[in-house]
Amino acid sequence: MTNKRDIIFYKQYFPKFFAEQPNSVKEKIAYVFKVVRTVEKVPEKFLKHLTDTDGLYEIRIDVKSNAYRIFCCFDKGKLIVLFNAFQKKTQKTDKRELKKALKLKDEYFKSKK
Repeated sequence: MTNKRDIIFYKQYFPKFFAEQPNSVKEKIAYVFKVVRTVEKVPEKFLKHLTDTDGLYEIRIDVKSNAYRIFCCFDKGKLIVLFNAFQKKTQKTDKRELKKALKLKDEYFKSKK
């Protein structure tokens, strides 16, 4: 199975979040990453574009009754850059986490210049 996309981390926000999760969540994240990397058209269940965010997406992880979100964006079409992640506590996306993701996305693209 060849990769359609590659995934990288910007800074240590996601790796730190990942290290703190129980094994069941880590396993589900690994599974969803495999889907995101290898499937031609990723179902919105796993990867969703966030409207009004200038290219920000969320990788969606659901384990039992818990929902986790990983903010990311595309770079050069096939590269997915991961930013911060969090466990959802309500139906709405946490505004502080969203602002942080937008800030990290801006930092990432500025650092490339």
